[in-house]
Amino acid sequence: MNVFIGLDVSLASTAICVLGPQGKIVEEVQAESEPEALVRAIGALPYSIDAIGLEAGPLSQWLSKGMEEGFDVVMMETRLVKAALKAMPIKTDRRDAQGIARLLQLGWYRPVHRKSVSSQEIRALLTARKSVQQAIINLELSMRGVLRNFGLKLGHVTRIRYEARVRELVEQNEILSASTEALLRARAQLRAELAELDAKIASLAKHDDVCRLMMTMPGVGPIVALTVKSAIDDPTRFARSKDVGPWAGLTPRRTQSGEMDIVGQITRAGDRALRAALYQAAMILMHRGSPNWLQAWALRVAHRRGSKRALIALARRIGVVLHRMWRDGTPFRYAPSPTATV
Repeated sequence: MNVFIGLDVSLASTAICVLGPQGKIVEEVQAESEPEALVRAIGALPYSIDAIGLEAGPLSQWLSKGMEEGFDVVMMETRLVKAALKAMPIKTDRRDAQGIARLLQLGWYRPVHRKSVSSQEIRALLTARKSVQQAIINLELSMRGVLRNFGLKLGHVTRIRYEARVRELVEQNEILSASTEALLRARAQLRAELAELDAKIASLAKHDDVCRLMMTMPGVGPIVALTVKSAIDDPTRFARSKDVGPWAGLTPRRTQSGEMDIVGQITRAGDRALRAALYQAAMILMHRGSPNWLQAWALRVAHRRGSKRALIALARRIGVVLHRMWRDGTPFRYAPSPTATV
């Protein structure tokens, strides 16, 4: 008997639902959330397995890689799975595994690409940098708030002048001085860690052929290049470069029913870090980049539709162009090519 298997993964254990023909549940078991334990539990089932499905999540990349040798494992897009499972009035791990198995059997899911180990490592490095950067921002905001309670205003101050300005404001108050010194020491340590991470990221991008190629585009630096490379991972999984825009969530949301047809804001589906990186590149290219055909195109869009829409359109097109550059192995051209299609 051919069956479909749904896995609902949690940190300690995984609920397993085996679905037979006509959607009949033939078996339900549990196993530890370890690749070896799942392989043993599923391998002991006396059925012919068509596919195994699990929702994309923190453990899914690791688990699916550990099971790929013996089974056809499908990672399913989280947003669609959650929307389908929300219809169930009672939510348990067992019922979630049933729902995932039914979605797999019906084919009502979007498969998620399993990234390579190198892409996951780069993403971990970029995430660490973002966390350290956010910790610095939180410290600085906290310091501003503490000083503001005493009528001490930092005002607009550069990164280099920040410490001197804080010490200047609290030098007459011993308790405030002790409070801010602890925060300033923590800030200095975090800034040193951030500089070390930036140096590591710059070195990785410098020695990577794909990143060097992407950085020929104005506005694309080491962080943007590594973010795009680690997010896409394999450029051949997109049949067309234009598919990158919708995949990154940079196309307008649309709601159409009968006489109603509403085009709203962007979908924001997909990788948030990728969208942020492309938007950052668009800001730099539009306002500070060297003159080129892409900047001229964005300025024309801004003249017709406004700067906000132009920035989103430019971010989407940067993703498309970077993918095409990667596929073709060609650097960015400052003048448009008459035969180029993206």
